[in-house]
Amino acid sequence: MRVIIIAATNLELDGCAKKASQVFKKSKLKISFHATGIGMLASGVKLTQLAATHKPELIIQMGIAGSYSKKEPLGKVMIIASESIADLGVRENDTFKDLFETGLQKENEAPFKKRKLMNPGIRPLNILKTDTVAAVTINEITTSVKRIKEIIAAHNPVLESMEGAALHYVGCLTKTPFIQIRAISNYVGERNKAKWKIKESIEQLEAYVITYLAALENSLNK
Repeated sequence: MRVIIIAATNLELDGCAKKASQVFKKSKLKISFHATGIGMLASGVKLTQLAATHKPELIIQMGIAGSYSKKEPLGKVMIIASESIADLGVRENDTFKDLFETGLQKENEAPFKKRKLMNPGIRPLNILKTDTVAAVTINEITTSVKRIKEIIAAHNPVLESMEGAALHYVGCLTKTPFIQIRAISNYVGERNKAKWKIKESIEQLEAYVITYLAALENSLNK
């Protein structure tokens, strides 16, 4: 089974790549790791190239994320069921309107379904039965209290990243199975980096992905 594992940065990727190279030396899984770059544009272009050249049977996106819910502990790993693009639109009279509200995009125009980028294969791919949540992708990390309230009102997300929507968009259009795995590194709006748990969340992420790959390999052997 051809599996490509992507992350925005090598910081999120390298530890897992090193462990996987040791654990899955003789495996039915043909795994390769790729850093896509930060943001929707870089990730979207790189993912399209990877889908065309590698023809993967599964794309795994791993990365850290901010949480809109302080009920979720830092370091927790979650699976993204749906993505929304939170900053593509127009601001008029101090009110933000996305492409659907402006009429520039139809809410069920592929790859969107009811304005969201869904993961149609989420159930069979969520092998470890991890909590699934809605997320938003945004090119500018959200810091404004007003903007946070706008995003929650519009999308009701749990997590925020800068690349997730690119995965869902490319995966849906190319009909490539995919799963997005995120570990919470911080709470959205918290600018005191001392309160962020980047190292710890990456460690949790790495451990989860290795466990996931082992479960995936086991399912192939049945």
